[in-house]
Amino acid sequence: MRVIAELAHPDCKISIFSMNQKYIVKFEKGTFEQSYKLSELDLSGGGVNDVFAIIDEAFIATVIDRFKTMRHDFNLAYSRNQ
Repeated sequence: MRVIAELAHPDCKISIFSMNQKYIVKFEKGTFEQSYKLSELDLSGGGVNDVFAIIDEAFIATVIDRFKTMRHDFNLAYSRNQ
């Protein structure tokens, strides 16, 4: 797996990897991460530029909201065990 791009964003780290004819888009925020796999065959042939087109601000906003939900869920689970 190799890093082919990193996108700057103020709310999370975004990395794009290439491995076995797939693109893996990984979002990281603190101790949490989300990853999405895309087959190169499912894209229109524009390579990583197709991935950039998918990762728009609307999608990133949903990822950020999901991070908030993940943190909330983890904090609840953690507090149940204290």
